[in-house]
Amino acid sequence: MRTGSIGRGLGLATALAALLTAVFMAPASANRAAPADGPQAMKAATVAAPASFTHPGVLVSRPQLDFVRAKVQAGAQPWKSAYDQMLASKYASLTRTAKPRAIVECGSYSNPNYGCTDEREDAIAAYTLALAWYITQDSRYAQKSIEIMDAWSAVIQDHTNSNAPLQTGWAGSSWPRAAEIIKYTYSSWPNSGRFATMLRNVYLPKVINGSNSNGNWELSMTEAAIGIAVFLEDRTAYDKAVTKFRGRVPAYIYITADGALPKTAPGSGLDTRDEIIGYWQGQSTFMDGLSQETCRDLTHTGYGISAISHIAETSRIQGQDLYPEIAERLRHALGLHAKYQLGAAVPSTLCGGTLKDNLGPITEVGFNALHNRMGIAMTNTQTLTEQQRPAGSNNLFVAWETLTHANNPN
Repeated sequence: MRTGSIGRGLGLATALAALLTAVFMAPASANRAAPADGPQAMKAATVAAPASFTHPGVLVSRPQLDFVRAKVQAGAQPWKSAYDQMLASKYASLTRTAKPRAIVECGSYSNPNYGCTDEREDAIAAYTLALAWYITQDSRYAQKSIEIMDAWSAVIQDHTNSNAPLQTGWAGSSWPRAAEIIKYTYSSWPNSGRFATMLRNVYLPKVINGSNSNGNWELSMTEAAIGIAVFLEDRTAYDKAVTKFRGRVPAYIYITADGALPKTAPGSGLDTRDEIIGYWQGQSTFMDGLSQETCRDLTHTGYGISAISHIAETSRIQGQDLYPEIAERLRHALGLHAKYQLGAAVPSTLCGGTLKDNLGPITEVGFNALHNRMGIAMTNTQTLTEQQRPAGSNNLFVAWETLTHANNPN
């Protein structure tokens, strides 16, 4: 009996040790998979940040850039025509002069517009020039990108007026893309620390807490926050951005599994049917892929879908792939809006039978992730994406995504 007790005791001890080893040795990523909604998602968000950040790692990674560079050098399509389009744009000019301001003041509908367009376009230019540097390895492009980033980091102090959060989100989405490429692939950037201070002190505080305005605001602000967090290697900000993302995406894109009404974002204050329908632009019939801004117009809807794709792309590069959590919503959103942009008759139950404007050059990133990497059939989105190639810039925060993401396996 005594020998048996000892044996059982050793067996229990061995099992306990194995269990503890499994718990403590499990990779951090094993604790990151979680549903898109609910308490588990919030718990997972607290461990979203990678143990070690990947650089360059905001929207584009080094393997992705290497893929693009090889395709352009080989003259392969659609990358070569996309590259030529980019290089011919005003954003790739080596004679560009940055126009920084201490205070960027942006009112509703760009009234007033004191530095708003200049800032957004300088940020896109810095990113464009960084891409041109990597593809050509011509240091003139890197130096011009640095010149633009240095000009702004030496001057800007704040964003003001009603559109300040959105403006900060748009410009703040482009700056880290440029900074990541330059800092981690070019030989020298003496003022990179000052640029980081600018992102931390001027941009991050304006975007990190989100917004209860239309959903494209918070999504663009969250995109900026997560990109800035990567550049700063700020795990707390990264985790907070992922939490915002997980709360906002289900409140921006409806799927029938949500029930009779769309979900609401945490802190939105929307708690009645009438309030929710009002927030959804008066739309009371809900269908897979409908966006909170569909009945406003397709352009603003495109901003939201684009930011969702960008955030998920950055998360994937950083080792925590958010695409599986939002794939069902994103594929339906892309498919629904692509269908009607391609000319399908709009039913009277959808926005009274009329849709305005168009999505813009925003489908490449999400389409590549869901269709090419995950194998999801997306006929309408594929047709629209290929029809729009090469996708250019919306002059706000989207630029050159045929070049960077068309059929990119990395």
